[in-house]
Amino acid sequence: MGYEASIIKICEYELNFKSKVSLTNFVATPLPKPFILLAGISGTGKTRFVRKQAEASAENFGLPKEENLCLVPVRPDWHEPSDLLGYISRLNGTRYITTDFLKFMLKALCAAVESVEENTIQWKQAETIPPYWLCLDEMNLAPVEQYFADYLSIIETREWDGEEYSSAPILKKAVFDDLKAENALDKFFDEVLPASISSDLKNALCAYISVKGIPLPPNLIVAGTVNMDETTHGFSRKVIDRALTFDFGEFFPNTFDQIFEAKTQAKTLSFPTLSAVSKKDLSGVAADPDGNETIQFFEKLNKEVLKNTPFELAYRALNEALISVVCFNPKDEQELQSVWDDFLMCKVLPRIEGDSDKLAVLGDDAGNETLLDRLNTFLTNEFNKIWDTPRAELLLEPVGSYQLELIECRSKVKIQWMKNQLERNSFTSFWP
Repeated sequence: MGYEASIIKICEYELNFKSKVSLTNFVATPLPKPFILLAGISGTGKTRFVRKQAEASAENFGLPKEENLCLVPVRPDWHEPSDLLGYISRLNGTRYITTDFLKFMLKALCAAVESVEENTIQWKQAETIPPYWLCLDEMNLAPVEQYFADYLSIIETREWDGEEYSSAPILKKAVFDDLKAENALDKFFDEVLPASISSDLKNALCAYISVKGIPLPPNLIVAGTVNMDETTHGFSRKVIDRALTFDFGEFFPNTFDQIFEAKTQAKTLSFPTLSAVSKKDLSGVAADPDGNETIQFFEKLNKEVLKNTPFELAYRALNEALISVVCFNPKDEQELQSVWDDFLMCKVLPRIEGDSDKLAVLGDDAGNETLLDRLNTFLTNEFNKIWDTPRAELLLEPVGSYQLELIECRSKVKIQWMKNQLERNSFTSFWP
C-alpha cells in the first residue's frame, strides 16, 4: 500500500471512529436512545427545542428548513396504534388511511437508504444520514401505552452491527398483503413515499416493504413533550424504561438575562449508532476504557439501594448507561461521574415514585429512612468528584467567546426536591 493510500485509510478510520463514538461529521452528539421525553412546565420551550435541533441538522446536511421536522399534536381521544400509524378502511372502496407520523417515518427511511438489493436494504454511512425529528406535542394528553404500543415494542428490536442496521417492522407484511389482495397497494405507496425519490428507489422500496414490512428508520428521533397536570396521563414503567427523560428546566434552563442575547445553546444532537456496547466501542473512552467503572457503579447502586424494590435496574439500563459513556466520551473521572449523574436523571429517578410506605426502607436498622435517603447517602460517596464540587455541562455549549459555567450535581438537586415533596405531601415523583 502506497503512502497516499495509507494516509487515506488512516483518515477514514479516524472519521468512522469519531462518528461512532461521539461525533458526526458536523460535531453532533449522538443520543443514547432515539426516543426522548421533554418534561417541564408549560412555556419553557420544549417544542421550540425540537424545532431548533431539526433546524441545526437541516442546515448541517443542506436540507430545506423543516424538511426533517414533523410536529404531531396528540389528541386526547387516541387509544390505539392506528391513531398514529393509520389503518385500512373499506368504506367506499379499500384504502389505507395514512397519517403524518407514517408519512414522515417513510421520509426519514428514504433519506437513510442507499439502495435495496435482493430484499435487503443497503444503508448510507451513518455520518452521512441526517437526523429526522418527530415531535409528539403534549404526548401524555392520551394514554401513551395504548396509542404508542407498537413503537414501544419495536424500538427494542433496533440493532446495529457495525454500519449495518436492522429492526423488526412497525407495519407488518400482513397489512400489505391485505392491500395487495384488494388492489390498493399502489395507491398506498403513492401516498406515503416522498415524490422526490427516484422511480428505481421507489420500486425497490415498494417491493421490499411488501415482503418485509416497514422497519423503524435508523435516523428517526421521536421527542415527546410532557406536561404533568390534571388533564394529562402518567407514564408506566414500560414507557419510562424505553425513553430518555429530560427534566427540561434542569437540562436546558430558561435564563432570563439571556432573552435578548443568548450566551449558551443546546448542543446539536443526533441519532444513536449503537444498540449494544462492546469493549471495542469503549476502548476510546479515556475515563472508562473497558466499562468496568460504570459496571461496578451500577452493581453497587442495585445492591446497596435498589435491590428488592420495584425500581431495581436490569441489563437494559446498564447497556444504555454504557452507551451514554461511549456517546459523551468522558476524559476523566469527574466527567465520567457527570455522565452517570445525567443518566440517573434521565433513566433512574423518573422511575421512582410513591408514598411514604412504598419508599420506606425495610429492616430493623432502617428507622425512618426512605429510599431517597439511602440513594442520597450512596451518591454522596460515589460522586466524590461532583457531589460538592461543580461538574461539567454535557449538553450545552457556549455562544461565541462566552465561558460556559460549571453546574451543581443534578441528581443531588433533584433528590432533595423529591425528598421535600415526600415530606410535604407524603407522596413524591420525578415529574415537575
